[in-house]
This record gives sequence, structure tokens and C-alpha cells, in this order.
Amino acid sequence: MTGWTADQIPDQHGRTAVVTGANSGLGLVTATELARRGARVVLAVRDTAAGAEAARRIGGAVEVRELDLADLASVRSFAARLTADRPVIDLLVNNAGVVLLGPRRTSADGFELHLGTNMLGHFALTGMLLGALATAPAPRVVSLSSITHRNAHLDFDDLMYERSYRAASAYGRSKLATTVFGVELDRRLRAAGSPVVSTLAHPGLTRTNLTPRAWEHRRRTGRLIARLGLLVTQPVERGTLPQLRAATEPGLRGGEFFGPAGPGETRGRVTGARFGREAADPAVGRRLWTAAEELTGVRYL
Repeated sequence: MTGWTADQIPDQHGRTAVVTGANSGLGLVTATELARRGARVVLAVRDTAAGAEAARRIGGAVEVRELDLADLASVRSFAARLTADRPVIDLLVNNAGVVLLGPRRTSADGFELHLGTNMLGHFALTGMLLGALATAPAPRVVSLSSITHRNAHLDFDDLMYERSYRAASAYGRSKLATTVFGVELDRRLRAAGSPVVSTLAHPGLTRTNLTPRAWEHRRRTGRLIARLGLLVTQPVERGTLPQLRAATEPGLRGGEFFGPAGPGETRGRVTGARFGREAADPAVGRRLWTAAEELTGVRYL
């Protein structure tokens, strides 16, 4: 199988990268490859013990900082401390995410947990780091989408899924919101003349630890699904390539979207990915942005 590989990542010496959820899965591989190319990488993780073990495995100029995207107070604390220490940030990879297939749960701020973690936490984080990003010579933000976003719908009358909760649909909605955010961020950065570039990626169907965690409430079922998943998913090293390309390929324009080229964009070499109709709708982007500002209290651009 040919195509773009991690060996094509250009030299990253002198650059500071922040990767959320960097202690496992896609985030761990992303952080590892960036550090291998010389970047100073901040592992933004909820579990600092797991982050420390990841940093030990990665080696290089890596530091661990606590960040809980499901708690806006944690996001504010992380951003304030990071920018005080590192006023210039070159790359933000909004990688972290949750998949929970049990009953409805909420974040520390009362948000439905998928939306609160996967999108609203990253919306707030990006806004708080935007000033540090804008001072870098070639700054970039990467938002992690999913193929599930194409079948999702944003119900602005019930964003938090309080009426009739379905976990799989809530996850898809959170990934649609993340995708809309990445596209709308690009529109606003361009309009403002900002040097920051917003790109997006999705991993197709990739073997990570999210599926076992999603089925923690029914472990036997989770183990069976994980075994069946071996037949249709790709290794995490390959699933990470779209976001690595979105993060590092020189000369990308804002709004570019990468994913696997195989059937249904589930696996295969990296190529340009397809947005769902709602994800690319400017009216949806404006409406979600307004809602996110009101919910998080973070306003930028």
C-alpha cells in the first residue's frame, strides 16, 4: 500500500505542539511522530500517570500537563499555565475524545458528555490558545472528525440530548459538531486575516482503546466487538496518518480534510476526505459557533 507516510513529516525542531489525549491511541502515535521529528510536545492528558508513562516511551522533548476537556475550569487552568510558560505554540492537535455507549452522562459543566468533551472542551481550548498560536510562524489547528459525522444531525433545540438519548447518535452528533467547528474556524480565521490554519482529519475505522472503554458497562460484549473489529479496522499507526498529514504537510490551505482512501473511507492510504452536507453549511457553522460561545463563555474571532 503506497501513499503518504510518517516519513514525510518535515523537520519539527523549534516547534511546540500540543496534543490532547496523547497518552494512548491516535494521540500517542501523533505525539511520538512529532517528537521523533524534533518537536517539543505537550501531552495534554486527563490521567497524568498514564501521561508520564507515555512520555517515558516517547522520549525526546516531551512534557505532561493535566487537562480534563470535560471540565471548563480545567481547560482554563491548563491554557493559562501553558501560555504563561510557552507564549508561542505552533500546533494544536484536538485529538482527545470519548465514546460512551452506556446511559447518558454529563460533564462537570452539565453538558452531555460526548459534546462537552469532544467539541465544547476543544472549542474553549482553541480559543484560549489562539493568541499563542497566532504568534508562531506557521501555526495550525487540527480537529479530529469521524466518518460518523455524515449521518448525524445537530438539533439546536436539544443539543444536549435531554429528550431521547441514544449514545451512538450522541457520539455522531459530537463528531459532526467537531467537524462544523473545524470548518467554521477556518472561515473565521480567513476573514480575520489570521496566520493560523485550521485543518481536519478522520481515522476511518481504527483499532484504538475507545471501543473497549465504550463497552465498560458490558465487558463481554466489548471484548467480542473488539475481536470482530480486527476484521474491518486498521492499525492505529495507519489510522493516525490523516491527522499527522493535516498537522505537518507544508503549504496546506485552511479547511483541508484528510482520511483513508479505502471503501467508505474506513481504511487505506491517506487522501482528501469528504464533508457531510451539514458539516459544510455556513449557516450551521454560524449557529453552532454562537451556541458554543454561550455555553463555554469563550469568545474569539
